[in-house]
Amino acid sequence: MLVLKGKGVGGGVTIGPLAVFKRQETAVERHAITDIEGEVARFQAARGKAIEQLAQLYEKAVVDVGRDNAAIFEIHQMMLEDLDYIESIEGIIRTQEVNAEYAVQATAENFAEIFSSMEDEYMQARAADVKDISRKVLACLGFGSDAMESASEKFVLVADDLVPSETVQLDKSKVQGFVTAGGSVNSHTAILARTMGIPAVVCTGVSIGMEHDGKLIAVDGYTGEVFVDPDEATLTLLQAKLEQDVQHKKLLDELKGKESVTSSGKKVHVYANIGNTGDLAAVLANDAEGIGLFRSEFIYLENEDYPTEEYQFAKYKLAAETMAGKRVIIRTLDIGADKQAAYFNLPQEENPALGYIAIGICLEHQDIFRTQLRAICRASAYGKVAVMFPMIISLNEVRKAKAILQEVQQELATEHIPFDKEMEVGIMIETPAAALLSEVLAQEVDFFSIGTNDLSQYTLAIDRQNQHLESFFDAHHPAILRLIEMTVEGADRSGIWCGICGELGADLELTEKFVAMGMDELSVSPASVLPLRQKIRGL
Repeated sequence: MLVLKGKGVGGGVTIGPLAVFKRQETAVERHAITDIEGEVARFQAARGKAIEQLAQLYEKAVVDVGRDNAAIFEIHQMMLEDLDYIESIEGIIRTQEVNAEYAVQATAENFAEIFSSMEDEYMQARAADVKDISRKVLACLGFGSDAMESASEKFVLVADDLVPSETVQLDKSKVQGFVTAGGSVNSHTAILARTMGIPAVVCTGVSIGMEHDGKLIAVDGYTGEVFVDPDEATLTLLQAKLEQDVQHKKLLDELKGKESVTSSGKKVHVYANIGNTGDLAAVLANDAEGIGLFRSEFIYLENEDYPTEEYQFAKYKLAAETMAGKRVIIRTLDIGADKQAAYFNLPQEENPALGYIAIGICLEHQDIFRTQLRAICRASAYGKVAVMFPMIISLNEVRKAKAILQEVQQELATEHIPFDKEMEVGIMIETPAAALLSEVLAQEVDFFSIGTNDLSQYTLAIDRQNQHLESFFDAHHPAILRLIEMTVEGADRSGIWCGICGELGADLELTEKFVAMGMDELSVSPASVLPLRQKIRGL
């Protein structure tokens, strides 16, 4: 039995098969072959398998997101049937006498370059598609496949650590827990685990190797302990803990449909944070009163090119319609720092957390910003949608962002495209500058949402994801709490509402303090909604 100790995230216990996360290799190796026709047959078999997988994805997507949004998988199947694509790969194999993997990779790069150079916007978008279908074929050839694609049942995912662009690609229906050698309690892996409501242990300091792949693993998110191939006594103990979790969840389920109100009558709205529309089921299952943070940047991270207005509109519309009149707050693109998408071509920076990020990128690249705002405004016609600008540090930024929003709304009105003319506009308070200016900024917006993750790191000058600094990081630091209180006071004096959408919102040790401050709303991971409601009702 291998025993590891790390930091538990979100609590809970899980027991299941272990799957080691294998990263995509950076480049396909080119090597000579002797059996040319055999290699062509390998490619054809992989292509057929990829088409089968895409057909299954299409059927699943029809159920999850509707026929229109699932159509991309039909398009990808058609692309794999394209004779030009097939002949290019077979031609490279035969003329250069090289392996199928190299031929697929070379064709993908060649076709993508051709599509990218075209003037037609639709054809330019096909560059990402040809890379995507080629990755699928490569995976079927045995190159770059990872634990998520190969596993047919639920598993506990173990990795050195996961970056946002990797977490967004996970088949969340299969992952029942996380274990990472690195990371921190504020890492994206930890946030994802809390969003999904599954146990996780981070910062074990020891990587679990491929020799353990497929073995039984038990994860105790309460104590931060991990047991690979546990003995009978350990297994019995953790199974008893698991049963306690199930019983506790049944008790929390009794809170569904009840208000989040204290015994003295103070109402606090409890909303949920999501990264994409795939999280909507968890929002409904946990009876959240709305969505306090739709992290729209994950729509960008899951794509290999800028998502179109129509693509984004479909996502936001689905959220608005699903929540059926409950508030859905969409944060505009918060890219940069540790959230990187290659096609943005962002510069390498010595200190990315203090670099080119979020609203700064949007204000400089207004074409990207306007596309997103158009999609958000159009979705507002289908529910109670609000828009929120991140990483604000000045009044000038707010006014510039609002001016662009108003121009976009005027364009839509001219085009006779419906949108909610009363749509709320808010900002995130996640810098000390914004907290100190809260009363001034409140004159320009309808609400504040405090991003405690970044507010904490900028206040304390400590990288919240640096595991070496965790002993110095105090989430309850008096300076952080004073800035939060100052923000609530600034909002209150100006007659706007104020909430929290950062991780501190789910910190039950601070709930009473936040309610006493006059906090109107707390937005947390879906799995934290009912425990938070229970806490509020007990105050």
